Amino acid sequence: MTDTPARTVPHDDGKGNFKPSDLFASMQAGDKAALLMVHFGTTYDETRQLTIDVINNKAKEAFKDIEVREAYTSRIIIRRLKTRGIEKLNPAEALKQLKADGFTHILIQSTNIIEGVEMESLRKDIASLEKEFKDIRIGNPLLYTPEDYENVIAAIVRKGAKEGATVLVGHGTYTPSTAQYAMTDYMLKAKGYTDYYVTTIEGYPTFDDMLAKLEAAKVKKVMLMPFMFVAGDHANNDIAIDMKKELEDKGYEVSIFMQGLGQNIDIQNIFIKHAKFAAKYKMINITEKKKQL
Repeated sequence: MTDTPARTVPHDDGKGNFKPSDLFASMQAGDKAALLMVHFGTTYDETRQLTIDVINNKAKEAFKDIEVREAYTSRIIIRRLKTRGIEKLNPAEALKQLKADGFTHILIQSTNIIEGVEMESLRKDIASLEKEFKDIRIGNPLLYTPEDYENVIAAIVRKGAKEGATVLVGHGTYTPSTAQYAMTDYMLKAKGYTDYYVTTIEGYPTFDDMLAKLEAAKVKKVMLMPFMFVAGDHANNDIAIDMKKELEDKGYEVSIFMQGLGQNIDIQNIFIKHAKFAAKYKMINITEKKKQL
């Protein structure tokens, strides 16, 4: 089956860079499909069970007719788990294993929050092995279209502080994609959630940026909420210890919402929605798109 020609679709559906193309409908006799769930990973068993394991199982329910496997992208986490007898493949290794097992059509869904360096690395891994499969495609990270931001905000504010400020703490990145955190902060304010703030551990907005806003708002109580899929090392150390102490030293009453985004059912559903979208639509590369103009 050939792909349907690209067509114009509403911008707010997030389909402007995609064309209709059903991954499963293109399969022929003898073809095998698999869904590869890709996670940064964690060494914390409890948060893994509450986030990664849960969404993997949810993916199995959503895609009952195909094989579902997983991969981790953090080399450090993979090495640490290996010392405990837990083996995790990286995306390239997982794809090579899928090829060896006879799979021809691969759908990939990561649990990355932004289109940052982790997604860039994942897309490069896929591109290097793309010719090994009849069709391979990847779902978008949590934040991709403006609609995603709206849905994520709706999911988060249900868990926010009842009194004082809620501070979403993202990992951050050293690349321009850190602007996605600032966009989240902007959209929160635009929707009237003026008591919500966004900061990052390694990027922009910085801790000082967030602190200046707290001081200007004259709030006294702050709840720190990890803006990460799992509540792992960063949540337990950078947020629950370092950031909490810095705020308390400045006179704030601080509480911690010790849950990763992966524990939020609404967030889980957004990721599954992205995987289903990728199964029905294929990204148009920029060269192809320019030819259509």
